[in-house]
Amino acid sequence: MRGFLSFSARILISGLLLYFALRSIDFGEVRVRFLQSGAGWFFAWMALAVAVLIFQILLGSLRWQEISRFCNAPLGLVQAFRYNMIGTFFNQTLPSTIGGDAVRLWLVHRTGAGWRFATYSILVDRAVGLIALALVVVLSLPWSYQLIANHQGRLALVVVDALAITAGLGFLILGRLQWRWLKTWWPTKHVHACAVIANQVLFSRSTGPKIVVLSLAVHVATTVVAWCAARAILASADFEQVFLLVPPIVLITMLPISIAGWGLREATMMVAFGYAGLVQSDGTMVSLLTGVTAFVAGAIGGLIWIAGPEKADRSKDPIPAAIE
Repeated sequence: MRGFLSFSARILISGLLLYFALRSIDFGEVRVRFLQSGAGWFFAWMALAVAVLIFQILLGSLRWQEISRFCNAPLGLVQAFRYNMIGTFFNQTLPSTIGGDAVRLWLVHRTGAGWRFATYSILVDRAVGLIALALVVVLSLPWSYQLIANHQGRLALVVVDALAITAGLGFLILGRLQWRWLKTWWPTKHVHACAVIANQVLFSRSTGPKIVVLSLAVHVATTVVAWCAARAILASADFEQVFLLVPPIVLITMLPISIAGWGLREATMMVAFGYAGLVQSDGTMVSLLTGVTAFVAGAIGGLIWIAGPEKADRSKDPIPAAIE
């Protein structure tokens, strides 16, 4: 019953936020722009957005491959890329915001790594990505603060930045602590183990620079996808504006309160565009097209799932509710 209520609440929140965002769109203006640019222009930019998103997934696979070695769950590049593409598919089709990660966990477990190390590889990969995103948001704060003229928007940006960097630094500091109870008490021992691995990954001379570059490149690719969507509809936003607006929006949409980020992403993008002095409806359209891009990439991941051997006998090895 609790799961049903949570799922219902997320559907309701997604629906309300989508309704709120879609009200800002002047579909007549969208139609005029589409006629001005032509279908060829629109689909060319959207195809480029899909290509960039798949390249981003490849970059994420390179990072995950490096991290998986530290977690005793080594993956090949092709293997990691296939699993990430399949995860993208399930992120779009399962009601949970972590559905793709759960499937990736199961796939890594089936390689013989075991549940614990498979889970560590997923959690550390996510944590490193979040830390890199927080770093991007904080470093760009002086310019994004100037871009957003609205006082409430500036306050929200500072709060998001502070929470993100605090969470990232706190996680890394946790991995440096040597208190015995952190390693033995069940609620903390796995989080602490992941924090230790994250420190090893980020501060290793051999892998640290590579992980940092890959992580930053992943977030730049996210911005490029949104910029391609903006170009497809002839939005007035330039690349610098999109680069400053998108990372904080990605942080906000990580909150598990909607279905796959739908609704929350559109509403946040709409508000952010308005705070930056841009057309709010453009923000909504850019967000919707970014979601469509993810859906197309997910469909490709679905084809990989259907055509590949990964789904064989999945009912014989269910995903457990917890890690011992």
